[in-house]
Amino acid sequence: TAYVQSVGNISTDISHSSVTREQVESNIVRCPDPEKAREMITRIEQVRKQGDTIGGVVKCVIKGCPTGLGEPVFDKFHAVLGMAMLGINAVKGFEYGCGFDGCEKLGSELNDPFDVTDGKVITRTNNSGGIQGGITNGQEIYCSVAFKPVATIMQEQDSIDSDNQNVKVMGRGRHDPCVLPRAVPIVEAMAALVTADFLLQQRTVRI
Repeated sequence: TAYVQSVGNISTDISHSSVTREQVESNIVRCPDPEKAREMITRIEQVRKQGDTIGGVVKCVIKGCPTGLGEPVFDKFHAVLGMAMLGINAVKGFEYGCGFDGCEKLGSELNDPFDVTDGKVITRTNNSGGIQGGITNGQEIYCSVAFKPVATIMQEQDSIDSDNQNVKVMGRGRHDPCVLPRAVPIVEAMAALVTADFLLQQRTVRI
């Protein structure tokens, strides 16, 4: 399940674990937080009227993924997932687990201690985003995908023509002021394809 986590500087801190598809599809901006969704819609409308565009972040969570998918060196699960997400148009950044926020923590704060619950090995926390050493550990896999503002804007911009002469250009026609809502199902599809590929690989590998 994917959803719009932020548009510009408007962001929701809703827990990705609790988000449902019904919440995501309850509004046109595909943000599961009703209050923040209204703010995002208002901001996008403002930007559209200015002839400008705005970017943001889509968050995605993969639930129920089995342990053991991925490789420790080549074809790490998160590396392949990142490659897929970075292949989407307008994507400028990818992080999984605690991502860049983890750089501010100590190892003792960031590590996910192992435990046994009902005979099953789990981690008490999930800072690693369900992937350790490139291999899934059975916890929820979550990642964030950053989308830039659309390059085509309805304002004059400086450019050059085919003769290398300075000119003014301006977008025409119908262009989205924000691609985030449309990107949600694309992020979901990429996550599903990557996971399906690893599941098929696991079925064919025998030692």
